[in-house]
Amino acid sequence: MRILTTLVLSFFVLIGAAQKKFATVSGKIVDENENPLAKVSVVILGNLKHGEITNDSGYFKIKVPSNEAFALVFSCAGYNTFQKNFLLSTNENETVGIRMEKGNITLTAVTVSSENIRTELGKVDINPKNAVQLPSTIGGVEGLIKILVGSNSELTSQYSVRGGNYDENLIYINDFEVFRPYLVNNGQQEGLSLINPDLARNVSFYNGGFSSKYGDKMSSVLDIQYKKPKSFGGSVSLSLLEQDIHLEGSSQNNRFTYLLGVRNKNNSNLLSSQETQGNYSPSSNDIQSYLTYKLNEKWQLELLGIYSSTRFSVIPESAQKTSSVFSPFYTANLGLDIFFEGQEKDAYNTNMIGLTVIHQPTKKLKLRWMANYFNDNEKENEDIGGTYLFGERDFDRSSATFGQITNPLGAGFYQNYSRNSLNIDVWNFSHKGSLDAGKHFIQWGLTFEQNNIKDKLYQWEFQDSAGYSLPYDPAQNTNNIYSFLNSTADLSIQKYSGYLQDNINLSRTNKSVLLQLGTRFNYNSFNKEFFVTPRAQFSIKPNWNKEMIFKFAAGTYYQPPFYREYRGYDGLINPNVKSQKSLQLVAGMDYNFKKSDRPFRITTEVYYKNMWDVNPYDIDNVHIQYFGNNNAKAYAYGLETRLYTQLIKDAESWLSIGIMKTMENIDSLYYNVYKNKEGEVITATTKDQVVAQVIPTKLGWVRRPTDRLVTVGLYLQDYLSTNKNFRVHLNTIVGSNLPYNIPGSVQYRNGLTIDPYIRVDIGFSALLLDEKSTRRSHNPFSGFKSIWASFEVFNLIDRANVISYQLVKDFSNTTYAIPNRLTPRLVNFKIIGTF
Repeated sequence: MRILTTLVLSFFVLIGAAQKKFATVSGKIVDENENPLAKVSVVILGNLKHGEITNDSGYFKIKVPSNEAFALVFSCAGYNTFQKNFLLSTNENETVGIRMEKGNITLTAVTVSSENIRTELGKVDINPKNAVQLPSTIGGVEGLIKILVGSNSELTSQYSVRGGNYDENLIYINDFEVFRPYLVNNGQQEGLSLINPDLARNVSFYNGGFSSKYGDKMSSVLDIQYKKPKSFGGSVSLSLLEQDIHLEGSSQNNRFTYLLGVRNKNNSNLLSSQETQGNYSPSSNDIQSYLTYKLNEKWQLELLGIYSSTRFSVIPESAQKTSSVFSPFYTANLGLDIFFEGQEKDAYNTNMIGLTVIHQPTKKLKLRWMANYFNDNEKENEDIGGTYLFGERDFDRSSATFGQITNPLGAGFYQNYSRNSLNIDVWNFSHKGSLDAGKHFIQWGLTFEQNNIKDKLYQWEFQDSAGYSLPYDPAQNTNNIYSFLNSTADLSIQKYSGYLQDNINLSRTNKSVLLQLGTRFNYNSFNKEFFVTPRAQFSIKPNWNKEMIFKFAAGTYYQPPFYREYRGYDGLINPNVKSQKSLQLVAGMDYNFKKSDRPFRITTEVYYKNMWDVNPYDIDNVHIQYFGNNNAKAYAYGLETRLYTQLIKDAESWLSIGIMKTMENIDSLYYNVYKNKEGEVITATTKDQVVAQVIPTKLGWVRRPTDRLVTVGLYLQDYLSTNKNFRVHLNTIVGSNLPYNIPGSVQYRNGLTIDPYIRVDIGFSALLLDEKSTRRSHNPFSGFKSIWASFEVFNLIDRANVISYQLVKDFSNTTYAIPNRLTPRLVNFKIIGTF
């Protein structure tokens, strides 16, 4: 009887199942960059046995119940799980488009699950959230990069990579190249970075060996992609240095998305602690917006707009500097007291607007048509005079003359005057495309760029020492201005460039062996130079260890002159300046492992750069002055290793160590006066005139201005084991010494040394409010998801780092170098709210 009952019930169940009606859901799943996602799991919530997996093109199709509410769950390793609710009629077919975001499970700057990151040489993916939380005077993305590659100043967002200078770094925002101001002489004049971390979705940094799809520079690439939000949100940040707000959102059908960010920065508190006391008035603000509109499944529009304005003015009053390293003849602490008159006023305006039209005619073909306009308008006005006295300073606290110069060695007056202006207009029209052809992923691009540059340099420097002007010509009995520049330029330059790149999967079943081949071309109408630069990358994941990848890269990297490279010390334009050229070789490994249930990742790379047609330069603070000639050759080699981990769960940390050597050989002569053993100048008599014997001499191999043997960067996050709402962020940068060149001098190249740079910043954060907090409806903070408060200490160890030197003369006309120091210890308060 039981068996019969069971059979009857089973029969009716089968009939019911046969009569049950279904619908279907199909669609395409992409990542944040609109690239198709394969192997995404699509299951019905509560029924994990029934599901589908997307194909290589990101498409799926699944049978679902009809006439009842259900939800589909989309999940993929390395991405946040996404859920979507449905209610469909019988036989209805619903087509959806799903965009999945990368998950929060990251290993420092790098997502462990992303093999694309691990197979590309020199690539580091940075979490934009860390850029917002970083305790730093410059903050933002560049603050994190400087922990990776080292730094020499906390007042600038510029950075040096593998022996290159600040001009050798490419920066892209949504595939549009952006530029920094050019007339900035020191870090305190800088304003906001052009990168707003609140708007960033992906931040990729390449510190060498980058592929052909990126432009023609010799050191690095910073590639920023802004968000495409799915819902309304935003954030507010308030601190003593900077105030930010951003809004984001999308339409109900997700066709239209918007981002808007407004920032303001004022460094008055920071600059008031510097050696030069006075009335500082720095301010910087910007507005950025990013809009997207999806016309249909094949066409999409994107619009990026940036307006940035920086004003810097200072009325200096006095400066008191001290150093114990002036001359081998003095062992006491020597000091320099300066009393100023005059003022400086600078203005830097940057504007950019870019339009992108994206066309995807097929699943595997993607085309981008881009047009953008970039304008840089800068003005520099300075008229500052300083009366100075230097000598031995009294440091005896019991003395009535404590802090004063008691034994004067020199006195004088100097005046700096400038009326400089620069206007740069850049029009850029580009086409980029990609084709997924199975084992081949082909990328190409063509660009036309029009550069219009107008500038005027009018500046001079007067120096007086011991009552007479320098330089003094005794033969003519005349006084001269120490330096004088009066030059104008009106340049119109057309640039044509392009690239072709093929990413080849050499494996049959997976992507364990990848080969990337590419080449670029570039033509410059100003110096009539055309070049082609081939590049290649190769990566292999051995079968004996699936978590280890070996990588190799080789290629040529040329850097066409833009603006500064054309100008020499005389201020004149040299149209014959060619591209600086390099051959670069890189080899590296990437190893992931776990220990004590904690993820670890180690990357190591060795590199070598052979450079020719080098345009030598000097760096004074952040100002770069080129020689305006391709009269040098150089090389750089080194090793970089990084350890990424989580010392405590969900708290990212990393340690970066770099060892590097870079040298140059300038093909230029200086004239050496020879002396005998007694130190007397050897002379000869010619036509009753005494002439010192001089021999033209070449300098040979010397350190480049960026030659730093050791760099160490440490970024740590931690929180209380009993409460994750109390966190600590620590970033440390250590760099060995740098050479400092006497400006305009070949003979005294590497004449001085800048002491090692050591910087420790720390921040303490507390979560005041989160989504789980109980709030009444009329609470003014009811709309906030979270509110964090931070207390930051900059330069925790209060180290007086040196950025440059000021040269002065004593009564005997001997030159001394006075160090210019950076900021001391300073505190900052910050509130960050998200909604």
